[in-house]
Amino acid sequence: MDYHASRRERLLGSLTEEHLDALLISSVYNVTYLTGFTGDSSCLVLTRQRAILVSDPRYVGQLADECPEVETHIRTPNTKLHEAIGHVLNKLGTRRVGCESTALTLAEAEALRQAAPTIDWKPASDRVEKLRMVKDAVEIAAIREAIQIAERAFTAFRGLLRPEDSEKELADAIEHYVRRCGGLKTAFPPILAVGERAALPHCPPTSRRIHERSFLLVDWGAMGPSGYRSDLTRVLPTHTKRSSADTQLAEIHAIVLQAQEAAFAAIHPGAIAKDVDAAARSVIEQAGYGSRFGHGLGHGIGLQIHEAPSVRGLSETKLVPGMIFTLEPGIYLPDWGGVRLEDNVLVTEDGVERLTTVPRGLQELSAFVPFAE
Repeated sequence: MDYHASRRERLLGSLTEEHLDALLISSVYNVTYLTGFTGDSSCLVLTRQRAILVSDPRYVGQLADECPEVETHIRTPNTKLHEAIGHVLNKLGTRRVGCESTALTLAEAEALRQAAPTIDWKPASDRVEKLRMVKDAVEIAAIREAIQIAERAFTAFRGLLRPEDSEKELADAIEHYVRRCGGLKTAFPPILAVGERAALPHCPPTSRRIHERSFLLVDWGAMGPSGYRSDLTRVLPTHTKRSSADTQLAEIHAIVLQAQEAAFAAIHPGAIAKDVDAAARSVIEQAGYGSRFGHGLGHGIGLQIHEAPSVRGLSETKLVPGMIFTLEPGIYLPDWGGVRLEDNVLVTEDGVERLTTVPRGLQELSAFVPFAE
């Protein structure tokens, strides 16, 4: 089955619904989704009869390898991309063309208007994104692979931790392990946070060292060979002796784990995303930490690390089989630290599947830290 052609066929419904002659796809991720081409500086022109990739001479060989069935228009080195797009659209005789408002700058939109002055442009932000929200079999397999790579990398990572390692050194190390385990790179810059720095959900790595505090938050993921991504978070106890901080860590971690379990139990086809968020949030609120959970419960993953569906308090998205997203409740306490637990889940025909398999319990995780008791 040609999955890329199938995706383009489904997108053609937008032409009929919006009375368009063509669609201009300029998001690099959407171009990849619809064609398989992984280069940049290229756009896809899609009509009812044709799919034309507008690119440049650098990618002739890559286009032939990645999407040989897609027609191409290769611009000359002296032709700008918007000029080549205008040429293709004018030659096709298009008059009403849909474009991606979130993928075009104001300058690019104005350049397109000048290159094709007779075209009536209709911007929209989510024509392709709505399709990408529900993964097909190839995408699900690719995300499973990205998860497996991330998990293998984490196994190597936690087995070689040293008390003197810094957040920055650990961020570099997990990038290395992801690549060694088959990933193209990490799915995003890894977050390594020691102790109270874990209260910052997106803290940059510093010279803070593991032995300075009793736990370490690790938020990482892998980009697999096909460009799809994974996203996980665990908290590792790194103590060498018991303290009151360990008791608080166990208490906070237990609440976060319970919140994630409540969210997992709320997932099924037809469930509303905001209700899944509420299931986790209510557990944290009842424990007295509602104000310390300041972000949405989860987000879709795929070609991008953050994509639809959004699983948060205002999301009315109805869950359907094929959606893959994160569940990542957290509690963040200034001057102490934070606990976030993140897994990737798949909505199935009869419920939900947890795709990630890394242990979630503190005792299980500490057993793999060489210097922890």
